[in-house]
Amino acid sequence: MPRLVFAGSSDFAVPALEALAGAGWEICAVLTQPDRPAGRRRQPAPTPVRAHARERGLPVQTPLTLRDPAAVEALAELRPDMVVVVDYGLILPSSVLELPPAGCINGHASLLPRWRGAAPIQHAILAGDVLTGISIMHMDEGLDTGPVYKMQSTEIGSMETGGELRERLAELCAALLVETLPGILGGRLEPRPQDDTLATYAGKLDPAAAEIDWRDPATTLARQVRAFAPRPGAWTRRRDERIKLHRAVALAECEGEPGEIWRTGPAGIDVAAGAGSVRLLELQPPGGRVMSARDFLNSRAVLGERFGA
Repeated sequence: MPRLVFAGSSDFAVPALEALAGAGWEICAVLTQPDRPAGRRRQPAPTPVRAHARERGLPVQTPLTLRDPAAVEALAELRPDMVVVVDYGLILPSSVLELPPAGCINGHASLLPRWRGAAPIQHAILAGDVLTGISIMHMDEGLDTGPVYKMQSTEIGSMETGGELRERLAELCAALLVETLPGILGGRLEPRPQDDTLATYAGKLDPAAAEIDWRDPATTLARQVRAFAPRPGAWTRRRDERIKLHRAVALAECEGEPGEIWRTGPAGIDVAAGAGSVRLLELQPPGGRVMSARDFLNSRAVLGERFGA
């Protein structure tokens, strides 16, 4: 049985680790990022991958960087046939990429070469893409530039949030890795180079991009709300409050200036945009829970008010 090292950190990577371990692959070690401060008390907490590996009794390594010769030596001592990477968060230098005989394989949440980079799920929704998917790629030193073994696409739901799509793609990535690895290790699958002329880039999201600018078109704003839900959460100001917006749809009709709440009712809270209106369906007041627009309106009379700075 080939020896695998699994490298991942976030909750997105957990289904892949679970699927590979459940399928009987020999996982000789799990690489994940070191514990980070979390919660209100900022106590060190393990990554979701480390927590899952601990439950399964898998050995874990947590190097600060893989550019450290000692970290590379520790990895070499494991004699892995392949390193499988899913949302790890650390750069793999050439000394690591060239170490395993079958190379380093990455499960990436886009249909490469579209949306190379750190935030492909959110960027796909922001751009209004109809399709996204998973790419199983042979890693090189570029940013998601390696040749692709296999892809599987899926439609993005018209109301699907970034969090919901992330969960679906995590499961799709896990299944595709289990399906694809035997062919890669057995030499039956050959990767195809990407067409660099079609590449788009999904850089890390600037937290400032989560604030709603009501002068933008309603279609843009509704996508922004979906893409950033549940974290970090698109938000707007109401008086001195910061209100997070978790679900919304775009409407063609509009009355009032951008940011003005011109209609409220059981269906939602309609806010004028630069073109059209945004109907808010789920909101979260400061320190409160996510609630429906109906529940939000039960204790707040906002008709005629204006959201935003």
